[in-house]
Amino acid sequence: MKIFNTLSKTKEEFVPLEPGKVKMYVCGPTVYNFIHIGNARPMIVFDTVRRYFEYKGYEVNYVSNFTDVDDKIIKKAIEEGVDASVISERYIAECKKDMEAMNVKPATTHPLATQEICGMVEMIGTLIEKGYAYAVSDGTVYFRTRKFKDYGKLSHKNLDDLQSGFREIKVTGEEKEDSLDFVLWKPKKDGEPFWESPWCKGRPGWHIECSVMSKRYLGEEIDIHAGGEDLIFPHHENEIAQSEAANGKSFAKYWMHNAFLNIDNKKMSKSLGNFFTVREISEKYDLQVLRFFMLSAHYRSPLNFSAELMEASKNGLTRILTAVERLNELLAAASGDALTADEQAVAAQVKEFVEKYEAAMEDDFNTADAISAVFELVKLANTSVDGQSTKALVEYVKKTIDTLCDVLGIITEKKEELLDADIEALIAERQQARKDKNFARADEIRDTLAAKGILLKDTREGVKWTRA
Repeated sequence: MKIFNTLSKTKEEFVPLEPGKVKMYVCGPTVYNFIHIGNARPMIVFDTVRRYFEYKGYEVNYVSNFTDVDDKIIKKAIEEGVDASVISERYIAECKKDMEAMNVKPATTHPLATQEICGMVEMIGTLIEKGYAYAVSDGTVYFRTRKFKDYGKLSHKNLDDLQSGFREIKVTGEEKEDSLDFVLWKPKKDGEPFWESPWCKGRPGWHIECSVMSKRYLGEEIDIHAGGEDLIFPHHENEIAQSEAANGKSFAKYWMHNAFLNIDNKKMSKSLGNFFTVREISEKYDLQVLRFFMLSAHYRSPLNFSAELMEASKNGLTRILTAVERLNELLAAASGDALTADEQAVAAQVKEFVEKYEAAMEDDFNTADAISAVFELVKLANTSVDGQSTKALVEYVKKTIDTLCDVLGIITEKKEELLDADIEALIAERQQARKDKNFARADEIRDTLAAKGILLKDTREGVKWTRA
């Protein structure tokens, strides 16, 4: 199996630190709002990587954090007049709902930054003792970037070039020894959450969080560290510097980064009005369609999101689900536990497509080519499996499609379609529940309908509904 390693800029053969095991850390979202579709790409991509390792028999320890202390979270908490933890807890819960709807498996561990402060204080103390960090008069602690000789090895940036870029924005009178030094600990401001430390009451810098959480749940050396390409510099570069300086060991063997997601060929931004949350997309599409769309391109290729491409993904996914539904119908009526001579030739073709699928996945997780192999399998099922086929063949073909789709996180069973009358009855029940102030039941009905692709919109004229 080959993985493109950002560190070496080449595809390398994957050799785990411990045979049969994979230790993998993926940077998770900062939880101050609903996750957007840019957040969804690494979630889906690296969940698929994990699933493939498990399919190949590896035991995967998959850690993905939630950054639950951050300027954006604090800003939102101040705006709402609540504690920062109220904001982070709310959006962690919402994020988990979206992840479930995208069929992203829960991580082995989802650590929270605020629960790992002791480890951060300890690592910062180690860095100070080793001369890699220093505190200034207000209690801010900085990392001495130049002291770490390998700084820039992941982003392939030159320290002198970075220095010239920083000169223009250097703050005069600051106690930083070097403009390239970055924050490990910062003093609290009024109204902000804070923790005790030997330097001041304050909170950690962003970069130290992942170094500490990775070390606690995976150990000092890990197999794979992953995230979006926007994290290469400075976040992942700084993680390497802190971890290797503190632990005296190589931090991560392979670094994987997914490319950006564009919207109609433009960078996603709120100012351009092309900013979409996963929740907003779920109002128009089953999130399985979003997952299928995300995997339709190689993870290192920029991906363009558009209505046309989502429709194409919906059609592609429907093709697979319809084929599986047909196989289920054939299976119910089929008999015969042994393949015929002709069917053995079909089974041999199935095996070829599985090999093609695995070859694609083992070439740096090329999900686009893996999906092509699934489509070839679907075509074979549609042309070579019929009412005369034995149960043995129908079962074999169906199980193969199910298994390969499961690795991609694609659920092959079609959701049951509700009849219009059933939908109207549930809406009427929901309206009554709201009148009775039974909001839990009202929410439950809305969620049940949403899970079956029925979207409700409350208007002045009453409740309108559409099928996703």
